[in-house]
Amino acid sequence: MTRLVHVVAAALEDGAGRVLLAQRPPGKALAGTWEFPGGKLEPGETPEAALVRELDEELGICVGALEPFHFASFSYPDFHLVMLLYRCRDWQGEPVGRDGQALRWERPTDMAALPMPPADVPLVAALVAAARP
Repeated sequence: MTRLVHVVAAALEDGAGRVLLAQRPPGKALAGTWEFPGGKLEPGETPEAALVRELDEELGICVGALEPFHFASFSYPDFHLVMLLYRCRDWQGEPVGRDGQALRWERPTDMAALPMPPADVPLVAALVAAARP
């Protein structure tokens, strides 16, 4: 039976319509690819609580309103990933890669040119579609 992994991620959007991406560090699966910040849910944790915790741990920010946006379901060789993506335009603090990971702000339309984990790709397409007038 395939192991099921639940993760949450954030599309942190600045006032210019750019979204924050984090680069997976060397030594981790898919190292060097760019992804939405977030992480795994702990047992008994709600998705929103997990995302608030992960963004504090990874980026040192305190998020305000989280808007459920989209999800991805993707089978990797060793597990099946279900990722919930939330949009967030309200946070306190300046995002910093606390684990040494590189960060960059990108417009959704420019993200397709970046190497990203396969599960993140459909989420980028959803952000591009949502940005169209």
